[in-house]
Parts: sequence; structure tokens; C-alpha cells
Amino acid sequence: MKTDIYSEFNKLDLNIIKHLRQDGRIPNSRLADMVGLSATACAARVKHLEKKGIIKGYTAIIDDHLLLGENMAFVQVTMNSTSAPALEAFNREVAKISEIEQCHMIAANFDYLLKVRSVNMTDYRRIFADKISTLPHVKQTSTFIVMESVKD
Repeated sequence: MKTDIYSEFNKLDLNIIKHLRQDGRIPNSRLADMVGLSATACAARVKHLEKKGIIKGYTAIIDDHLLLGENMAFVQVTMNSTSAPALEAFNREVAKISEIEQCHMIAANFDYLLKVRSVNMTDYRRIFADKISTLPHVKQTSTFIVMESVKD
């Protein structure tokens, strides 16, 4: 019995997913042609993948560089408490800061990793001083400025 994550899905499903990752707005008839199915069968497979939660939704891929600015930083955050209430308070407040594109709890010698986008370093300094450093239960931070994005 196969135990890998793909065992429930056949090659057609994986091919459909591959094409939808590249273009979530692809017309069903074109997708069907690309994977070798009838439009009806293709639509049924896509619906099944949606119902199973494999396809969570469809979204636009935004060029954050053009929209939010070219300066990107990663911020390591060490908490002064990792109790459930402290983590919940931090999570709730970090969600309110639009410049923080991503926030991940990390199993390391720090607690969170934030991806922050700003127009420039002056803007980042303002975001850091006014928003990030005032987050609840933050003990220490370290900022890493991105020089070049090799792969997003």
C-alpha cells in the first residue's frame, strides 16, 4: 500500500494541478485539452480536487515589488514568553500590520520569522520602530535585508 501524499491522486489530477498552478484562470476547455480529457470530465476532476480541499481557491499573483516597494527584509523575533496567551496576542497583532507579508512560527533559537516589505530603508525603519518593535511579548529582533531575490 502506497503511503506517500500522491497515492490518492493519479497522474491526471497532478497534471491538472500543475497547469492550474501556472494559470488559475485557464478556461476549462483549454485545461481539458492540455491534460487529454473532455471538458466535462476535467471540470468534474477540478470540482473533486476543490471538494477535497486540495485546491483551496484561486488568487492573483501580485508583483509586490511594484505594489509595496522594492525593500524586503526578514525579521527574526524572539519572544519573552511563549505561553499560549502570549503567542495568541502576538499572532493577533502581527496580522494587523499590512507591511508584514508573511509570519511563521519557527522551531529554532528564535520564535518567529517575518517577511516585511517596504518602499525603502527609511520606510522600513518607521515600520520597525512604530509597528514591529511594539508587538506584544517581543524580547529581541534581528533584521536581514534582502539584496536580491533569486527565487520567489
